[in-house]
Amino acid sequence: MGVRMKHFNEQISKAKTIAITGHIHPDGDCIGSCLALKQYILDNYSGKKVDVYLESISTEFRFLSHAQEIITESKDDENYDLFFVLDCGSEDRYEPFATMVRCAKILIGIDHHISNDGFGDFYKIDPQASATCEVLCQIFEEDKISKECAQCLYTGIVHDTGVFKHSNTTRKTMEYAGMLLEKGVSTTKIIDETFYQKTFVQNQLLGKALLQSQLYAEGQIIVSNLSEQDFEELHASTSDSDGIIDQLRITKGVEAAIFLYPIENGYKVSMRSNEKVNVSEIAKAHGGGGHIRAAGCSMKGTLKDIQSTIISEITEQL
Repeated sequence: MGVRMKHFNEQISKAKTIAITGHIHPDGDCIGSCLALKQYILDNYSGKKVDVYLESISTEFRFLSHAQEIITESKDDENYDLFFVLDCGSEDRYEPFATMVRCAKILIGIDHHISNDGFGDFYKIDPQASATCEVLCQIFEEDKISKECAQCLYTGIVHDTGVFKHSNTTRKTMEYAGMLLEKGVSTTKIIDETFYQKTFVQNQLLGKALLQSQLYAEGQIIVSNLSEQDFEELHASTSDSDGIIDQLRITKGVEAAIFLYPIENGYKVSMRSNEKVNVSEIAKAHGGGGHIRAAGCSMKGTLKDIQSTIISEITEQL
């Protein structure tokens, strides 16, 4: 059942204990939306216990309100009155905390991914929104959004729009961003320190991925991958590879980019496109999801097989 303002207020007012979670490998929008929701509830509803459960987050997001209180381990004996699942549409995407979600009395899902068909007792899915943080802007009452809450919302929108340059940026997105600016958010800190700034290791990893990249389909597809050995040599973690796919996408003449790295039994596949290819469709066919121009999935098999499968599926669309 679609969530309206009435349901949102009603359910929070009724609940004493509330939990919030998002997808595995949380990105800026996932972290921003979870922390924004916690802040909004604490600001506007008294006497609520609110916990955020996420896998550990990158250090650059730790300045956000309540980031230090994120719980990274599941507490399966905790039964919450109300559970919010943000920025993801299927159980395998919030798998570390799935048992807790199942045990909650009421479940509300809020998302913007086109691959999310809606789940929970109530849900609000808006594929036209640039980010889950934008969907929260639709739900929250503007005069009740504090500066701390606004910082979190702005961070999510900045990350999922690639600082307002992706095709998911609409007039509405800019209007919400303007409203959040008026709350006093520190744009330079958010944009520079959480989006553009890279550590030395991240830059080295990016360099390696760019050197190993190859072009296919007459230069319309760019593909790169990193091996376990690449990560080990640079003492890097997989989260250090964030942003590589976006750098591949802006290669001149390229329509679609593919980036892979090894996970247990297979590979994590990230895909981006510029104008023609619906990568969400391809990701969904392999059990993943995302947006029309930015999506991902996990696939079992050898690097060679996975690469050729994805390349041929993108070539078909081209």
